[in-house]
Order: sequence, then structure tokens, then C-alpha cells
Amino acid sequence: MKAEHYVGGVFRSDGPAFPLVAPADGTEMGAVPEATREVVDDAVTAAQAALVGPWGATGVEERAATLRRIADGIQARFEEFVDAEVADTGKPRELASTVDIPRAIGNFRAYAELLYGRPERAYTTQIPGWSAGAGQALNYTVRRPLGVVAVISPWNLPLLLLTWKVAPALAAGNAVVAKPSEETPLTATLLAQVIDQAGLPSGAFNLVHGHGAGAAGEFLTGHPGVDAIAFTGESATGAAIMRNAADHVTPVSFELGGKNPALVFADADLDAAVDGTVRSSFTHSGQICLCTERVYVERPVFEEFVARLAERARALDGYGPMISAEHRDKVLSYYRLAREEGAEVVAGGGVPSFGDARDGGFYVEPTVLTGLPETARTVREEIFGPVCHVAPFDTEDEALRLANDSPYGLASTVWTRDLSRAHRVAPRVQTGIVWVNCWNLRDLRTPFGGVKASGIGREGGEYSLDFFSEPVNVCIQI
Repeated sequence: MKAEHYVGGVFRSDGPAFPLVAPADGTEMGAVPEATREVVDDAVTAAQAALVGPWGATGVEERAATLRRIADGIQARFEEFVDAEVADTGKPRELASTVDIPRAIGNFRAYAELLYGRPERAYTTQIPGWSAGAGQALNYTVRRPLGVVAVISPWNLPLLLLTWKVAPALAAGNAVVAKPSEETPLTATLLAQVIDQAGLPSGAFNLVHGHGAGAAGEFLTGHPGVDAIAFTGESATGAAIMRNAADHVTPVSFELGGKNPALVFADADLDAAVDGTVRSSFTHSGQICLCTERVYVERPVFEEFVARLAERARALDGYGPMISAEHRDKVLSYYRLAREEGAEVVAGGGVPSFGDARDGGFYVEPTVLTGLPETARTVREEIFGPVCHVAPFDTEDEALRLANDSPYGLASTVWTRDLSRAHRVAPRVQTGIVWVNCWNLRDLRTPFGGVKASGIGREGGEYSLDFFSEPVNVCIQI
């Protein structure tokens, strides 16, 4: 398949093309159209027209039915979506078929059910009462859409994170202009095809492809016709988008980077802690914002934990590549930096050799480091690769101090059999999400997001609907 824009209900390929490269073997898969400022303008104009047209007049039940049809459409083309996700990202097929595509379907179904089961999301609180000097009045609150929402999604979980924003934005009645990462355009194009077939009114969903700074992303996030921006990606990019949005005081919802800690206490189930840390550090080759890059282990079990984690890292097979040659080089530069800073590389630290087509791809070895001070750049900066640094601690307070000494605050894990400790420690870890004796166990209704440099706002369930809609008080004097 080929990547195309989808603007006002029409597929088009305006703009200069750039190559789409397969991260698994480095071959060129095709070309992607770069949206010009005119294409972005057309998309925003189409979205504005949809809001004053049929889409703006749809009720809650009709929007819920549309979301279900979109979910059904993805399900009907499940294998196509898996193929596109694997081609775009190079991730293992099992991961795409058990996480990315099912979660995308689940996102649309979840918001359809939330709308259908909670129609008061459209018409909420009613308060009869008295106003001093004015007599009796009836107050009630309606929720209205924000308008045209720009959705900017990243390359690591391209369909999952795109639908994580598109579904609630449409559920709340907004019109959407989406821009996926230039690295991963294929599943977004398939989604546009499904939405087109699901009967969503023209302009309610639009898709533009292209790069960020000085290109489609900047044109979109700085557009005066955009009423809100939802973005997942690097913290530096989020800051740039915020500056771009500031001129129009555009509200933003950001899920940004992380340098996520794990705390392993001596009383933990060590088998579970090692298994969980393998998952949290090396899933999708560490290219998930929730992945663990800093592991703090209580001293009595530190040596055993490091040995077992390193053994598992060396035995990993079937992991995916970095998304691009550029990102591979970035991760390898941190491997070199770690050595320069004095790290002991207890597993990995280089480039694997497969003896097949993968040697043309963008792979690095899963890597376990120890021995660095907390001031080391390798410990402070987000690497976004299959790497973690493991350090010992002696007390609970020290573990918390180490975990919280970071500019980031997205997610963390705590491993302990002590229930009191779990409840005591979890609220004191300065992250938006704390998993105890698990990792990435998600309920779509719960709040998702980070603190500090890891984001602004929360996504998930009603938290997303709160961002994508605006409460309006209506007061009627009786």
C-alpha cells in the first residue's frame, strides 16, 4: 500500500515525496507525500466545515455508532493493519497482533461505550436554586466540542497512540486533523480508509503526512484554525509545539518522554522482578515511553539481580530494530558514552550480527549497564533504546530519592511482597503511573500521563473526554 493524505473525504498525494525505509532491513518501501502549507490549510478548512455541517449536528448515540463501525472496520482488516505496523516499525509481529492493533480497536469501542453508557457527558449537572437579589434560577451544564483538534502521533506505537487520541476527540464531537510520524505513515493511511468506509462525514477526520519543524507538523500546530493540540512524543518536540501554539493560546495535551525508574526491594519475588524488568526495559527494543531505563535494586539482592537480568538480555532473540539509522546511531552513541563515563557493560553494548537480511536493518544489542554515578548523562538522559542502568540502594528513603531525582516523571515500577511498603512507596514516587509487581498493565478508563518534563494533562476514559470537550454553564432565571 502507499501513504496518502486524506482531506475533506478525498485521498490525495500533493507535495514532494520522501522515501519510506524499512527499519528491519534498510530497504526502501515506497514514497510518502510531504504535506505543504496549502494541504494543511485545506485540511483545517475541511474540519471547520464539518463542524458547521453534518458532523456538528450528530448526537451522542450517532457518534457512538460511528466509533463502533470504525472499530469493526479495523477488525475486518486486522491482518492488513498488522502487516503495515510491522513494515512501518520493524517490531515483532506478535507484538503488533497482540497489543497495537487490538488496542486500537479497543480505543474506539471503549469510547463508544463510554458515550452510550454516559449520555450525561453531553448534558450534565442541573442545579435549581436561588441567586441573591435575582430570584430563582435553573443552572445546567452542557459539554461542547473544542472544535478542530490537531493530533500528532509518534512512530513507536503509531496506530495505538493515534487512535488513543482520535477516538475520544471524535467521541466528544470534534473534527480532527491528524499527522502521524513521517517514519510510520502506513497504518494511519489504512485508518483513513476505514474511517472513509465507516461513513464519517467528510472533513470530520483528516490526515496529512510530513515532517515536523518547518513542515507539516509546524504548519498544523501553529495554524490559527486549530482549537486544541494533542501530542505524544519527545519532550523537546513538545516544548517546540507549545511555543508554536502560544501565539493563539491553543490548549495542549502532551504525553512526553521518560527516564523511568524501577525499584526492586530485597523481599520481592525475584523471578517476577527479573521477568518484569526484561519486559519493561526491552519490549519493542526499549522504544516505548513507558520502558524502564533506571533500575534500583536493594543491596542484598543486587548482584544476583544484575547477573540474572544480564543473562536474560544476552539470550533475547526476535527483538525489533531501531526505527531508523539515525536513531540507531543515537542509541549507539549512548553506548559509547556509557563506557566513557565509566560504566561496566554486563550485557550487550554493540550491534548484533544475524547473517541474514536483518544485517541491513537498524538493530542494536539489548544492553545492561552498572557502575555509573547518578550525575552521568547516560543515567540522566532518555535514550529510548533497549538499555537500562542498574544501581544498588540501602534504604527505602534512598530508593525514593534516587527514583525521583530526574527531570522526567512518566512511569515507574515497584517490586515488593510487602503490601504496606507498596502502599507507602507508590504515592511517593514522582511519576504519573506507578505499577506494583507488574508493568504496562493498562485499564483504558484510568488516567494516563506524566509529571515534570513527561507531560501535561491526562488521557484515558473520562480524562480524555474532559480535555476534548468544554463545559458551558447555562443559567436561566425563572
